[in-house]
Amino acid sequence: MPSDYINHLSKDKVLKKLLKSQKVFRLKKRKDVHLHLCGSIMSQQLSTKVADIIHARFLGLYENRVPKPDEILATPFEALRAIGLSNAKTQYILNVARFAMEKGLDHRHLSKLSEEEIIVYLTGIKGVGRWTSEMLLMFTLGREDVFPADDLGIQKAMISLYGLDSKNKKKLRERMQKISANWSPYRTYACLHLWRWKDKT
Repeated sequence: MPSDYINHLSKDKVLKKLLKSQKVFRLKKRKDVHLHLCGSIMSQQLSTKVADIIHARFLGLYENRVPKPDEILATPFEALRAIGLSNAKTQYILNVARFAMEKGLDHRHLSKLSEEEIIVYLTGIKGVGRWTSEMLLMFTLGREDVFPADDLGIQKAMISLYGLDSKNKKKLRERMQKISANWSPYRTYACLHLWRWKDKT
């Protein structure tokens, strides 16, 4: 329940201020995991606007419906390149489709695994790293306790709000992990509020 995470995160004085000025988040669990994983790959290192355009073009290849993994795999490489994907991202998307067909990306199977087990499983796909897996955990599988410490947006927000030293990356990460430990089991919600704060500053 949203009130549970609000009460818990409000113990952190910094987050308490954000929570008072922002709307409540509700996580959603989505099917079509392979499509959302492809979407995460497409959005890497791109603005939201550009990523949305490329994703719309991608769906346009399949008459604006959700393509099955075998349909993606059957799509010519150059057709995927033509929507604005790099060679690497095109190959990674094909890797996801192949993995979905051979090993499976069924949300019912993934729902039985822990966060770390899912990350290990997904990073077995070439082109899918920890950050991409964490985004899938948060925005597709609706996991409430995910903390993407390597996300630049989260780093910038915490450096600013908590006055953290950004010179030593290792110490910064350790400090972030220590602060975020107090947010558990609702670290995903904390991150959502940090991202929202950063987008408005």
